[in-house]
Amino acid sequence: MISRDDVEAAQARIGSRVLRTPVVRLDGLWLKLEQLQHTGSFKARGAFNRVLEASSRGAVPSAGVIAASGGNAGLAVAYVARELGVPAEVYVPETAPALKVARLRALGASVRQVGREYADAYEAATKRAADSGALFCHPYDQAEVCAGQGTLALELEEQTGGVDTVLVSVGGGGLMAGIAAALEDRARVVAVEPENCPSFHAALAAGEPVDAEVSGVAADSLGARRAGEIPFAVARRTGVRSLLVSDEDVVEARRALWADHHLVVEHGTAAAYAVLLTGAYEPSPGERVAVICCGANTDPADLA
Repeated sequence: MISRDDVEAAQARIGSRVLRTPVVRLDGLWLKLEQLQHTGSFKARGAFNRVLEASSRGAVPSAGVIAASGGNAGLAVAYVARELGVPAEVYVPETAPALKVARLRALGASVRQVGREYADAYEAATKRAADSGALFCHPYDQAEVCAGQGTLALELEEQTGGVDTVLVSVGGGGLMAGIAAALEDRARVVAVEPENCPSFHAALAAGEPVDAEVSGVAADSLGARRAGEIPFAVARRTGVRSLLVSDEDVVEARRALWADHHLVVEHGTAAAYAVLLTGAYEPSPGERVAVICCGANTDPADLA
């Protein structure tokens, strides 16, 4: 479980190692442009906090760090490892976008492609970490990771003067948990998932994290089969609600962000914007709404 205090501690620990990404006001909404973060997603925040916290305890071994990822978390861990001078090994599914795999290698990580889903890569990575003694960096279900992700909410609050509602795309839930903890009793958080990647939605319905089938256009970034235990606990405590959108809505929202605002984002990011275009979420008059643009590791060729 994490609190705002944990997020503030993460912000102090990370300091200027992450970018203070801009916030823009468009169509009456605040957009937090976290796709401009190092490696193209919010994940650098949690990765830095995880590795720096372990380093402060002397808990980063010579074997370095290991991560399992659909792409974005691995990129963040690889970047952090390069910046801090430690080895990194990243496991991704065979379906990971070629763009992300190439960038992982360019950052100096050893890349292992295993299985068709994130869950397959995760199983292989955790076994390798146990065998090698390397520090495992979970993409969403570690307290340090969740707290690190929440630092963007502290920035958002300062940059806007405060908002009423934050719309955020959810895979395993680490970003959602960090934001909800940082803004507890300050703003409501609405989790958005594609219908084909409903892990958090399924967890809320079941009353606990459960396995869900994942597929579709955003599976590379939102394709965690099961919501994290820590994110689920934070969501229950803070009253996070869940909304679903179709893959078609996600595709249209991604195109609209480009056509209307020249913002290039990946499909996972576009889910949070899609609920506004479809009317699945209708802000009340005067409601201050922010959308987290969480990642841009995508091939923009189909936006032209």
